[in-house]
Amino acid sequence: MAARRREDGLEGLVDQAPGGGAVHGLLDSEREAIVELFEAWGGIDRSHRKLAHRGSRLCLVHVSESTVRRVLADHGLILPGPAPREPAEKKPWPDWLEWKPRRIWAYDFTHFPRARRCAVAVLDMVSRKWIATLVSAEETSTQVEVCFLAALEAEGLLEVIDARDTAQLREALLSGHPEQIERAVDGGQVPLLLAVSDNGPQMRSHSTREFLAGVHIAQHFGRPHTPTDQAWIETLFGHVKGEWPHLEKIVDPGDLEAELDHVREQYNSVRLHASIGYVTPDDEHEGRGDAIRKARRDGLDQARQERLDHHRRSRGQ
Repeated sequence: MAARRREDGLEGLVDQAPGGGAVHGLLDSEREAIVELFEAWGGIDRSHRKLAHRGSRLCLVHVSESTVRRVLADHGLILPGPAPREPAEKKPWPDWLEWKPRRIWAYDFTHFPRARRCAVAVLDMVSRKWIATLVSAEETSTQVEVCFLAALEAEGLLEVIDARDTAQLREALLSGHPEQIERAVDGGQVPLLLAVSDNGPQMRSHSTREFLAGVHIAQHFGRPHTPTDQAWIETLFGHVKGEWPHLEKIVDPGDLEAELDHVREQYNSVRLHASIGYVTPDDEHEGRGDAIRKARRDGLDQARQERLDHHRRSRGQ
């Protein structure tokens, strides 16, 4: 440094430009190869990660996934997204359906991994009453049948089924054709209720359809990949696991079954449900909901009037 100062003087020192190229930096030929890879395979792979592996597979270029993404961004290249899926039309409710308790039920399975068990639940979609649950190591049509029989017995509907003479309705429900069901309905043979579910194999199976037809229950399936079509039962599982989180920590299947029965009782008779006006599902199911909601409205009006009267008197108005 001293020798350099003597040679150039104090005014002769000039800073060099910062930076420089990394010794492991990407080669121009590799950048070109990535662009060629995009043009040839971008429409098929549609992912910078897949393109990176595709380049190695073809012995075209060996670079990291993030390098592919960076080079494509530098060149303003955008990978195409997945092809849009054509929306499925939502199936309307059948004309014969009445929106009241004991006329439309939803059912589905949920899992409890620590206990190595699943549970199928049946829910009344109108009153939001959690009618029945079955805990099992399997999720097949057998579990669906057993849980529905328990629900029908709990609601006193098995006697109604036995009193019916509806061979034509059974055949129509077993066929699964809406037109044939409508013909049976036009003949005065209305299904006992409607069962709403997703498109799981145990719901779509012939055994489940055969059983439900035998107890005069029609089926209604949601659209594929559209859980909001059966939001009622999905919401049930969300509330149960969110408000009673200890359920997912239970290891013993027997304890899980007993605790689910206890939670079901709390859910139906104690917990106030927002979607039915902050009454319990039992209240709504047994027809007390309207009276309870009216009593609250009347109480609010009365309390407001009492406050007005009190303040007017205290202020001499």
